[in-house]
Amino acid sequence: MKPFYDLIQKEKKLIIGLMSGTSADGIDVALVEVAGSGTTTEIWLKAFETIPYTSEIRSRIFDLFSVETARVDEICTMNFMLGKLFAESVLTVLDKVGVPPPQVDLIGSHGQTIHHMPSAEVPATLQIGEPAVIAHETGIPTIADFRVADVAAGGEGAPLIAYIDYLLFHHATKTIGLLNIGGIANLTVLPAGCGIEAVHASDTGPGNMILDACVEKITDGVKQFDENSELARQGTVCKNLLDIWLAHPFFELTPPKTTGREMFGTTFADVCLQQIKEHRISEHDGLATLTALTVESIYRYYTDFVEAETPLDILYVSGGGARNPLMMCGLSDAFDPISVVDVSETGVSGDAKEAIAFAILANEAVHGNFSNVPNATGASCGKILGKFVCP
Repeated sequence: MKPFYDLIQKEKKLIIGLMSGTSADGIDVALVEVAGSGTTTEIWLKAFETIPYTSEIRSRIFDLFSVETARVDEICTMNFMLGKLFAESVLTVLDKVGVPPPQVDLIGSHGQTIHHMPSAEVPATLQIGEPAVIAHETGIPTIADFRVADVAAGGEGAPLIAYIDYLLFHHATKTIGLLNIGGIANLTVLPAGCGIEAVHASDTGPGNMILDACVEKITDGVKQFDENSELARQGTVCKNLLDIWLAHPFFELTPPKTTGREMFGTTFADVCLQQIKEHRISEHDGLATLTALTVESIYRYYTDFVEAETPLDILYVSGGGARNPLMMCGLSDAFDPISVVDVSETGVSGDAKEAIAFAILANEAVHGNFSNVPNATGASCGKILGKFVCP
C-alpha cells in the first residue's frame, strides 16, 4: 500500500478517471490534475477522450446485460478483456498528450456495470474491467469498484456523482440542480448554502437508453442514437402512449432509487416498439414520444419529490442528453422559468464530467474520506469507496 500512502503527501496529483456507462459506447478517459481533497478539492482537466468499443466488443458487453445470454465463462473473460482495454485506452491518451505513465499518480476506474440489483433479497451490483489488469498493464496504482461499499451499507450504490456535484457546484445563495442524462437520468439537488448532509440525489428514470435502443432497432443498426434529434423531430408526441409509459411503477417509488438495464433495457425497448405499432403511429412519432418520456419523467420527479422543499434556481445538464436538441428544448419548456443550461458553460466538460468524478473519488479514497452521500444513496453510513490495487 506504500504507493497510495505516498500520494497523501503530494500537493497536486495527476489522476486518470475511467468510465464506461450504461450505453456501453466506449471508454471515457479523463486526465485530471487534482489538488487538495474534500471541500478544498480543485481540478484542472488536462485531456479527455472517448475510446469507442468495436462492434464486436460492444455486442459481447450487451450479451452480459441479459440473464438469458450471460455466461459465467464469458463474464470471467470479459472482466479481464475490459481491464486490458481500459489500460490500453489510458496508454493511448497518455501517448497522445505526451505524458509518460510514470508521471501519472493514480487511476480511478468505474468499470462497466453489467448488473445492478440493490433492492434484491440479497442486494448486489457488479462492475467488470479488472483493476489488477489495469494496474499491471499501465504500472499505475488503481482504485476501482466504487459502488460495492455503499451497497454493503444498505445503499443503492448510486448516484455516486452526488458527492462530486457537491464539491464542484455547491453555492452559498443558489439552489443548484445537476442533471446527468446518460443511459439513465439522475438528478442531484444542492440546496443553497448546504452541507454535504443536505444533498439529495436519485435516478429519475430512463435517459437515452430506451431511445437509443429503439433507434438502433428501427435503423437496423445504421444509427446508434438520434443525432441532433433528426428522427424524433419528424414526429409528433402520442399523448396516450406517453401516459402508458409514465404509468411504470418506478416513477412512483420514493427516492432514493436507482434503475438500469434490468428495468429499462432492451426488453423494455422491445415492448415500446410493439406498443408503437399497436397505436398505429409512425416510427418518428414513437421516437418523439420516447424523447418526451425522458423529459416528462425528469420533470415529474422534480415536481413530485423536489420542488416543494427545494425549488431550483438553475439546472445544469450533462451527458448525451445535453447534445439532444429536442430533449433540451423540452426540458427548457418544462422547467421554465428555471434556467436549463449545459454544464459545460460552467467550465466543467459535460462529456468528461463522470470520468472526472472517478478521478476525484480515487483521490478521496487515498485521503480516507467518505465519498458516498447516504441521503442520496440510502446507505446507513458514510463509506470510503473503492478497492486499492498496486501495480
